Amino acid sequence: MRMQLADSTVLKDSISVVSELVTEGRFKFTRDSVELIAMDPANVAMVIFKLLASCFTEYEVPKEQEIGLNLANLKQILRRSKADDILALEVTTENKLQIQMRSNTTRTFSLPLINLDEKEQRIPTLTFPVNVTLPAHALTDAIEDVGIIAESVNFKVDQDKLIISAEGDLSRASIEIKQNDETVIKSDTKAEVKAKYSIEYLKKMMQAAKLADVVSISFSQDYPLRLDYKVIDKLLLSFILAPRVEND
Repeated sequence: MRMQLADSTVLKDSISVVSELVTEGRFKFTRDSVELIAMDPANVAMVIFKLLASCFTEYEVPKEQEIGLNLANLKQILRRSKADDILALEVTTENKLQIQMRSNTTRTFSLPLINLDEKEQRIPTLTFPVNVTLPAHALTDAIEDVGIIAESVNFKVDQDKLIISAEGDLSRASIEIKQNDETVIKSDTKAEVKAKYSIEYLKKMMQAAKLADVVSISFSQDYPLRLDYKVIDKLLLSFILAPRVEND
């Protein structure tokens, strides 16, 4: 199994984001993509990562294969890659992942594969009556704004606007994002839909904005939240976040 990326930043930035939430992961290599589904150690958030074969300049996966990797170590190696590097990945006979960075020089790193005992993670079946698609930076800015007030944030859809708010002991912040050419709000219900989530987790997830310009937010009343960052023909980076209860 070997593959080559002309744009190393795609993998580098993806692993940088994923490693903020997950310490170890089982990567599945199929003929169509590289996939990772993992829970954070606290079982609060799930990461769904898919890097499509069309993103690679060379992609040889004769048969489906799974490997376990320490994501902190992988991140440290990928941080050494430069924008003009050609990145080559290969699983060696020594049970290691060889990572080669080629430009004016050739740098080679070997990362040991690890055995993961936990069962394979499956994406839960969730039904969302509300979906909002908006510029990724708009969500990032809103969460940064309310983050100075409290540790949790409320998402609410009221008719044609998304309201992101937070309340502290004495302070309050509220950001209204109205539907327009860039923001599309879809709702299957006329009732008010509201849920609360951890700002700490959201800030880690929203680092995916450096990979995709648009984010899709799906949620329901006191129900998990899903964020989807997509780049056509390249990648999908999604997150599922458990809600916070009102009395925590």
